[in-house]
Amino acid sequence: MEWRGFRTFQAKPGTIHRKWYLIDARGKPLGRLASVIARILQGKHKPIYTPHVDCGDGVVVINAKDVVLTGKKWKKKTYIFYSGYPGGNYEYTAEYLRERRVEKLFYLAVKRMLPRNRLRKRFLKRLRVFPDANHTLQAQQPEPFEPNL
Repeated sequence: MEWRGFRTFQAKPGTIHRKWYLIDARGKPLGRLASVIARILQGKHKPIYTPHVDCGDGVVVINAKDVVLTGKKWKKKTYIFYSGYPGGNYEYTAEYLRERRVEKLFYLAVKRMLPRNRLRKRFLKRLRVFPDANHTLQAQQPEPFEPNL
């Protein structure tokens, strides 16, 4: 019998155990926090990570309105949306989104750090963002997670 080498582990969708993590965004930079969240949603923090299988965990972000952007990014950073109609271009500053839709600010930051493939929608379904300390996911029993930023 000849030696065939080591077999690479491949996670199966039925054997994945999901957990939820609670992250407090107060005083943390948006981009660095978004990269940590993207890693957790993909499952790269687990030893069973498999690129083509959704083996990530869920993330609950609280105190999102207290996130930090460095420099003059609150006024200079713009987000552009297009409705699809002529003249339907909309441009919002980061400050505007923080005041009115802080969930969208986090959603876009994390979305743009995830791979552009079919799994991205599934990853983003497990991201929940709340502007203050109150959240509605007590049933999932999220574990506190302190990222090293």
